[in-house]
Amino acid sequence: MKLNIRARLTLQFTYIVTFILILFSFIIYYFSASYRESEFYSRLENKALTTARLLIEVKEVDYNLLKIIDKNTINALSDEKVMIYDYKDVQIYNSLDDDSIQISKSLLDKIRLLKDIRYHEGKNEVIGMLYADKYDRFVVIASALDRYGRSKLNNLKWIIFVGFFISIGLTVFTGRIYATRALKPMSDVVKQVDKITIASLNMRVNEGNGTDEIAQLAITFNQMLERLESAFEMQRSFVSNASHELRTPLTSITGQIEVSLMESKTQEEYEAILESVLEDIKNLNALSNGLLDLAKASSDISAIALHPLRIDEILWQTRSELIERKKDYNISIKFSEPIEDENEITVLGNDHLLKTAIVNLMDNACKFSSDKSVEIFLFVKDKYIIAEFKDNGMGIDPADLDKIFQPFFRAKNAKTVSGNGLGLSLTDKIIKIHHGTISIDSHLNKGTTVTIGIPYLS
Repeated sequence: MKLNIRARLTLQFTYIVTFILILFSFIIYYFSASYRESEFYSRLENKALTTARLLIEVKEVDYNLLKIIDKNTINALSDEKVMIYDYKDVQIYNSLDDDSIQISKSLLDKIRLLKDIRYHEGKNEVIGMLYADKYDRFVVIASALDRYGRSKLNNLKWIIFVGFFISIGLTVFTGRIYATRALKPMSDVVKQVDKITIASLNMRVNEGNGTDEIAQLAITFNQMLERLESAFEMQRSFVSNASHELRTPLTSITGQIEVSLMESKTQEEYEAILESVLEDIKNLNALSNGLLDLAKASSDISAIALHPLRIDEILWQTRSELIERKKDYNISIKFSEPIEDENEITVLGNDHLLKTAIVNLMDNACKFSSDKSVEIFLFVKDKYIIAEFKDNGMGIDPADLDKIFQPFFRAKNAKTVSGNGLGLSLTDKIIKIHHGTISIDSHLNKGTTVTIGIPYLS
């Protein structure tokens, strides 16, 4: 049978308390019994010594007088017996009138050898000891029943027995209450989570005191909800924008082909139409590649292979590939300060993604600058390799800076320049995959500086 957490906690709590109670009860009973036995043996020893001393050392006390004293002693022990033997094993005193009780010679010899022995005879405790005076040695044996001590011990046993079961009952009851209260915050979290649907991802779980384990679970769940909400929002925006962006060149291509089929045209007209269609196809191809790269950058980071790469080499390779495609671009790469340690320009990254991010930054800087140029400065700061991309272009309106990393967003003053609004969004994701930072400082008609920082290998 499967038990819920509350039942399991109650059982575990009960098991632990039961074990502690059993151990504690055993210890109390054991030490109480040991103390009773030790204390009673001490009383027997005192009785045996007193009796021997009166008989042997006090001349005024003889056998008959000692028996009278023993019978009339107020604090006499229950079922008390005291016997004394001389060195010839002859019994010289017996507190009982019954002379039939015989002590074996082997026991007397054992007492003489060990000088003090203690044992049980039924429920009676027995002590045998050696008593010596100036001229002789005597064996004294005393026996009695500790009726009062055993009664107290039996009473203690029942108290422990009854108290144990009452304690177990209270433990089960309080354990269930404790488990219910301990799990209440988790139950509240479950109820709150159960109310969250795809249409209400903006809801959040109560984080309680913000410090205990349940609060940490709620915080983690809220963080997951934020990521899910962001992902769903991005998906909705992506689908909406992507469908619009893909529809525009496809509609243009369809329209131009339909126009060209409506009536015959000259070769020059057909060439113009084909060039226009080719341009739309190139734009469509660039958009498709951008969407694929964005999807890859948004996928599981753990699936992306990372290797040690030199940032300066990637910059130079990307520069060469971009200039080969666009001859009018002017891209310069400079070190702001000498970097002697090779590790300081080496990062753990993905070659394709880093090149994609850098080519986007280079291409944006050049196409938005009137002179088609960008200056790139490399330097090291706080365990990061920093690359600054500076252009002298039109700049970005301050009102648009907060939205600049959104997919398909284009600043108001960038509408006249070709593009699909995916470059900076893709670059932002790629830099974050590499645990880096990206920031933009821009002023209208004065240029823009994009700064990226990636931690280097140390």
